[in-house]
Amino acid sequence: MFVRLPERQRNQIHWATPSLVLISVLAFLWLVGLDDAARGRILYRWGAMPEQLLPAGVFDLSGYRHWATLFSTLFIHADWLHLVGNLLFLLIFGLPAERGLGGLRLLLLFLFAGAAANAAAVLLVDVPRAVIIGSSGAVSALVGAYLALFPRARLGFVLPLGMFLEFVRTPAPVMIGAWAILQVVFSVVGPSFGAVAWSAHVAGFIIGFLYGLVARSSLSRRWRAQA
Repeated sequence: MFVRLPERQRNQIHWATPSLVLISVLAFLWLVGLDDAARGRILYRWGAMPEQLLPAGVFDLSGYRHWATLFSTLFIHADWLHLVGNLLFLLIFGLPAERGLGGLRLLLLFLFAGAAANAAAVLLVDVPRAVIIGSSGAVSALVGAYLALFPRARLGFVLPLGMFLEFVRTPAPVMIGAWAILQVVFSVVGPSFGAVAWSAHVAGFIIGFLYGLVARSSLSRRWRAQA
């Protein structure tokens, strides 16, 4: 049974989601401005690699750079398709989730759920020298949290129909299904650096969904008290 969550004030300033988008775009523009050798060094140094994080089959987080890569890799993308695909759904689900959670909670969920999702991918990927990059795990966490917080919500988006633009509202689970399909498409038609980290997507979604379930009751109580 789901408890209805009251909406936050509509004049609330959204800062966390736009900041994450801006940082991701700036990081990508910086990377594409480098030559191939320099870009490869950045990916090797700041991407999450099983070879570095699991040198003896267990996590080695003794150096700050090792555990930091679980976070830094969230802002590294392979190409425009990879970047736009993640940022599109970050905006679709991040903005309304931020309205429910607040900016700080959403930012922390993105970072720590994303890092945990990357850790799951590091554990499960069978290519030691694969570099796990991208914010898919973190975006998956936001998608999962949104579904738990607003299971019956309808999301609005603009659909191009020939020469016209039609505003359409669709149930959130339908958009989540479209997001899952696009993840499959991107993995087939888009070049990727290393393995496709499906385990990060699944882990991130589960973490976000569980967090949303836990947060629902406390958020609902706090908002009722403020009403």
